[in-house]
Amino acid sequence: MSQKNVLIMGAAGRDFHNFNVYFRDNDDYKVVAFTATQIPNIDDRTYPAELAGKLYPDGIKIYEEAELEKLIKEFNVHEVVFSYSDVPFDYVMTKASIVNAAGITFRLLGGEETMVKSSKPVVSVLAVRTGCGKSQTSRKIVKLLTDAGKKVVAIRHPMPYGDLVKQKVQRFASLEDLKTHDCTIEEIEEYEPHIAMGGIIYAGVDYEAILREAEKEADIILWDGGNNDMSFYKADVTFTVVDPHRPGHELSYYPGNTSLRLADAVIVNKIDSADADDILTVINNSKAVNPNAVIIEGASPLTVSNPEVIKGKKVLVVEDGPTLTHGEMKIGAGTVAAQKLGAAEIIDPRPYTVKSITDTYEKYPDIGILLPAMGYGDAQINDLEETINKVDCDSVIIGTPIDLGRILKINKPSTRVMYELQEIGGNTVASVLKAKGIL
Repeated sequence: MSQKNVLIMGAAGRDFHNFNVYFRDNDDYKVVAFTATQIPNIDDRTYPAELAGKLYPDGIKIYEEAELEKLIKEFNVHEVVFSYSDVPFDYVMTKASIVNAAGITFRLLGGEETMVKSSKPVVSVLAVRTGCGKSQTSRKIVKLLTDAGKKVVAIRHPMPYGDLVKQKVQRFASLEDLKTHDCTIEEIEEYEPHIAMGGIIYAGVDYEAILREAEKEADIILWDGGNNDMSFYKADVTFTVVDPHRPGHELSYYPGNTSLRLADAVIVNKIDSADADDILTVINNSKAVNPNAVIIEGASPLTVSNPEVIKGKKVLVVEDGPTLTHGEMKIGAGTVAAQKLGAAEIIDPRPYTVKSITDTYEKYPDIGILLPAMGYGDAQINDLEETINKVDCDSVIIGTPIDLGRILKINKPSTRVMYELQEIGGNTVASVLKAKGIL
């Protein structure tokens, strides 16, 4: 066979990266289609010719993943490459079974095929699930290295929900940059904390081009991972965060288990709010699959901006969207604050949801009484605002990484819940960075 027809299954992130670094200029393969899932409104688009390279003058069409079997036949696909994250093992193998039953190869690309080498030291922050606490860890690392006189530039896992050509390479150093690039809530949640610290963060679509730009102004590159994906770059030191609120997930989710095995240090986060047995389970599981990794125990102490709007009040709790949806979390910072500060009741938002927010609960029925801060575009941001304002409650607890009150017009008193990483014991992020010669 002179050339293999390839279909890449993705969610507007890892799929584009795998294409760019492995397939884009590779005459042995012809990528005939992408499929999309997890993120709303990313199917029915085209990966543009400007990014796809000389072999794809018309770009590459993106379809709904539900069409997978039909697409395999229609395009005479020889190989399907699975390229997205934060899914259970049985989900991945079900997709593999569908593909194999069609008589073709199901493939997972590894780090040697997809990790770009940097000319600067790279510190990588990964997790075994979304919502474990990568952002806290990244902020901790940036502060340590910055205080030591290093120029750190962060690069975030992709979230290209808009014009892909315009998003090829994005640099964020001010809040104005967030407006310039027309960022969604999901993007702002990841970029704004770095900006607030006086840092610089890059993101986009073409991660080799992004890296080369970031290297021009960095002493050290920080890979700020998304979901539970592997790093796009070859790392000199890797921190992987595990979550005792979801014990066992570190062993059974893809590619989170890979991320655990890649770790130089495993951060067991949230030990201040998790059960002792669950903490021990996560530690033992981590040691079983990666006995050489340093174990760092960490807490997530909360800071509440207006605690008076919680005590004795009927509250609506808004948490990070992806953490509640495909992350399957049942508790977040806002929930912990409601419990610790004596909220009278957490109000169920489901009777008040509208449009795309209603659709989110239908797609993820196990979310429960927390409200995911979904914001993958202006329409969904408007739906989120309308839902919050319709809920019959006294106040709103915002457990997301950003102040939603700056983006939404909330018609009730609200309070932010913020959290940082606090290491417990002798093993710390700093001690690992020093041992690896980074600090």
